[in-house]
Amino acid sequence: MAGTYTSVALPFTVTGEKEDLLTLLADQRALFKVTVRGITEEQARKRTTVSELTLGGLVKHLALGEQNTLEELRERDETAEFDMTEAENAYDLADGETLAGWLDEYDRAAAELDEYVAEVGGLDELIPQPTAPWQPEREWWTIRKMMLHKLRETAHHSGHADIIREALDGQSTMGALFTMPDA
Repeated sequence: MAGTYTSVALPFTVTGEKEDLLTLLADQRALFKVTVRGITEEQARKRTTVSELTLGGLVKHLALGEQNTLEELRERDETAEFDMTEAENAYDLADGETLAGWLDEYDRAAAELDEYVAEVGGLDELIPQPTAPWQPEREWWTIRKMMLHKLRETAHHSGHADIIREALDGQSTMGALFTMPDA
């Protein structure tokens, strides 16, 4: 697809809006992974800005986000509530957790989410969203809106990751695109 930065290809056949949406999301995920490529476990846990965010923490957060979105789509739970206690450690690699482990989980969860979306009847299906302190009333989002939100969230955190990585060792994601074997 023209307009991507990486050479992503979907592992299934979809057309139209689904193809565009899933391809652009796959490209954004690939860009995020370029940002964290080649870092050590120590670097994955290192704060390089005034923020508490780390590269490893962002990988974990995005992987959990992929899992949560898939769960919301599958369960369609009209009584779901966002678990604030679960969110407390969503940005931190705990003892025993590894960057490689969370990257594997990110890939697995993203692939499963994409496959689910590829197979749904249409992107206009309404899905109940969990209530949360910032969203106390139940909202119903289309699958389209959920996936656009996933794209926005991934791009948002990719920006964070790029700044953290540049502060870590000077590498920028766009610069790394020209030195990578294949995205």
